[in-house]
Amino acid sequence: MNTQNDSMLRRMFSQRHDGKQIDGKAFDVNFILISIALMAIGLVIVTSASMPVAARLFDNPFHFAIRHGIYLCLAGVAACIVMQIPMQWWRVSNPWLLLSAVVLLILVLFVGRTVNGSRRWLVVGPITIQVAELAKLFFFCYLAGYMVRRYEEVTENLKGFMKPLVVFFVLAFLILLQPDLGTVVVMFATTLGLLFLAGAKLWQFFGLVFTGLALITALILTADYRVERMSSFLKPWEDPFGAGYQLTQSLMAYGRGDWFGQGLGNSLQKLEFLPEAHTDFIVAILAEEFGFMGVVCVLILLFALVYKALKLGNLALKAERPYDGYLAYAIGIWFSFQTAVNVGASAGILPTKGLTLPLVSYGGSSLIVMAVAVAILIRIDFEIRVDGVQAMSKGSKKKVNKAKSKVKKLLAEAAPHNEEGVAE
Repeated sequence: MNTQNDSMLRRMFSQRHDGKQIDGKAFDVNFILISIALMAIGLVIVTSASMPVAARLFDNPFHFAIRHGIYLCLAGVAACIVMQIPMQWWRVSNPWLLLSAVVLLILVLFVGRTVNGSRRWLVVGPITIQVAELAKLFFFCYLAGYMVRRYEEVTENLKGFMKPLVVFFVLAFLILLQPDLGTVVVMFATTLGLLFLAGAKLWQFFGLVFTGLALITALILTADYRVERMSSFLKPWEDPFGAGYQLTQSLMAYGRGDWFGQGLGNSLQKLEFLPEAHTDFIVAILAEEFGFMGVVCVLILLFALVYKALKLGNLALKAERPYDGYLAYAIGIWFSFQTAVNVGASAGILPTKGLTLPLVSYGGSSLIVMAVAVAILIRIDFEIRVDGVQAMSKGSKKKVNKAKSKVKKLLAEAAPHNEEGVAE
């Protein structure tokens, strides 16, 4: 009788609840597929764009391609390691991560490697680390933690709103000493976006926007090379062989690409006409070889990644995981703004800034840090799904116990009774 009752319970529960079960995936595979697609496209374009300069500098046309392949492997290993780290560790450790970012930014000013007048890289044996990339990620981890710890202060008074900005200004000051205005602009935009999504008052938000724009304008006007970049951005064809040279060559690449491009490997601008073709101006070579449609495909992939990050942040907040939600928001805003700046600079929409295209451009530190950021998104999604399965299991047990009691009651009522009213 017990076996029959159990089988009846299983059938009843299955008929009623099977349609409401969540899928059996441990995490959203689309994060991995989109990232792999962007990295694969990046490897192809970096190889094509870097061959002429690599052949001249190193007598090996595949020098940068091989290094980029090594960076991709390291990025994959780093991402796999980060996916094993619980989000609880990031919640607890984010102040220490911020402190380590400050220490590294100070250290690079004294012992860092100088390239093209900028001291941005720490050399540790065969490894070269661009500290500003780590500082961005660590600052966003701290900012998400601050939003959780001081949410009421951020949304209700000016003091709580200003505290994270003080931390940002400290980091910005250290980064500007390198100098690296592009990274500061990305961090500022991400901070603005996160404060806005967290519910900061509009007058505080717009006050910060105007203050930030005023400070950025002042930073541009106090450095001659920045003023030159701004003037060349506004009127590049007035000095096509001087200040406007890089932008005019980039625009030529866009023009030659037309709708469907000249074909892979057929770019002329990569023949050392366009400086930094495989790093900051990778989109120009992509446009020349694959045309407008090629650029659109890459932007769609990046938009999909950003959309999924923001959607994941919203889902995390609904699941009462505020730290995970704010961090996912920060990563999404970071990726979107950095993409906009990189593409806008190469297309002449924005002034030239030394920012890479996420997961596509050549650059070990940027590639690895971006892969780590995607791995954090995957971990957030995984933990939300695990919470959902656990909640469903607890709910299922309650429903099964309730159903068991109902069935036992029905069986008891349906059982034949003897004349004395005792069930046989």
